[in-house]
Amino acid sequence: MPVRERQEVQEVPRSRLTANDTGILLPAITRDPHPGVLRWVLHFIYDLAWVVTAIVGVPFLLWKHRRRQGFGAVLLERLGRGFKRYPKRGERRRVLVHGVSVGEVKGALPIVCELEAARPDLEVVVSTSTETGTAIARQLFPNHLVVHFPVDITWVVKRFMRAVDPASVVLVELEIWPNFLRVANRLGIPVAVVNGRITEQSFRSYRWSKGFLPQFNRISLFCAQGREYSERFLELHVDPERVIETGNVKADGLRIGRAVAPQELARLLHPDAEQPVLVAGSTHEDEELQVARAARAALSGWRVVLVPRHPKRVLDLMAALAAEGFAAQRLTELRAGLAPDPDALAVVDTIGELDAVFALADLAFVGGSLVPRGGQNMLEPAAQGVPVVVGPHLQNFTQEARILREAGALEVLEGPGELRPALARLAADPERREAMGRAGMAATAAQQGAARKTITALEAVCLPPAVGASSGLEEPIPAASTAPAGNSE
Repeated sequence: MPVRERQEVQEVPRSRLTANDTGILLPAITRDPHPGVLRWVLHFIYDLAWVVTAIVGVPFLLWKHRRRQGFGAVLLERLGRGFKRYPKRGERRRVLVHGVSVGEVKGALPIVCELEAARPDLEVVVSTSTETGTAIARQLFPNHLVVHFPVDITWVVKRFMRAVDPASVVLVELEIWPNFLRVANRLGIPVAVVNGRITEQSFRSYRWSKGFLPQFNRISLFCAQGREYSERFLELHVDPERVIETGNVKADGLRIGRAVAPQELARLLHPDAEQPVLVAGSTHEDEELQVARAARAALSGWRVVLVPRHPKRVLDLMAALAAEGFAAQRLTELRAGLAPDPDALAVVDTIGELDAVFALADLAFVGGSLVPRGGQNMLEPAAQGVPVVVGPHLQNFTQEARILREAGALEVLEGPGELRPALARLAADPERREAMGRAGMAATAAQQGAARKTITALEAVCLPPAVGASSGLEEPIPAASTAPAGNSE
């Protein structure tokens, strides 16, 4: 689609990686940039690898089906069963917004809200790849069609696209698959990456395979979170005219200031209102025990609430806690009538309540960081004014960690051995906790606005023109949007 020049173009160095010298974003990619027999052979081999892997993996898939309720149904839908049951679109054209799991689905919320406010003529369909992602998506988007993203086999992807019938595809962060991109190109469906980021590990893999798959030049637009990620996109041979830095949209989905926890949750998890609370959120295996041990040694009189990233681990976790002499109560047991014990550990074994639990916290530990999982989103407690402690493994959230650390809102440990003294130090210093909380709210608020910039860019390149309106960019992308939100460099 044609795109008009900006009305007022300010000189922006190419090193900013945001737009070309004329200030014009390139039109959407709506045809296959890699036609020919050799590419067909490459994708045929890729499809064959999927089939062989599925056949070899049948015993493992059957085992997972027996152990994880709902796994089989999700897998069958991702393979195409149920696509025909998707409702046909009405008069409004559809935009498919995809987030692979919980974090990306939450990140999609401000994008969807901003998109629907700007373009009520479009219908948003949300897709995700995991069971927990689907559960959160249905909570956040109760009035939307929520579907499972297809397995990346050519004929499965084609059936999925026919069933959903999107005019555009928006991928949150960087969930890209070679056959999905190729089918979208061949169907004339523009694809955009929003809130884009590439972890160091993924970047190394993509750099090694960039000449083969997944072919980044099949994507029409990259809205990167910041400078670090936009530079990585360019190193993968993405056209500089297709990269713009818009900031982190996850900040737009956060309410700044302390939330009010539901009365029932406060009664069950914080029965003694005078008791300070440590919330360990999004924790992974082994982290809960490390937090429990450190808290037993350092936080006398505190209530400790554990919120595992994957609630299906809770029964194993309860057994591990009991083996080390910890009394623990599950939230579902408390809701069933068990009397809350302020001296016991509380374990949240439900999905979608972490934000409300953070509202009870005087101090937060964010998991995935004491073990090599890459961290979890620490902006969520910081936005509520809760001081945050994390471990050293933060490669998936380097930008968020840098912003909060520079603001003085985050304490990053060098290893598990530092957890106990860090908790003891912060427990004894309420003034520092309060200062960290204020800094976290201010730093998170400074990141907001990315969703609006992202929608402006999508309007310019990927979204279908509004009915009865001329195509192209109606609102110029302001020069300020070419700078990474909150980037201190």
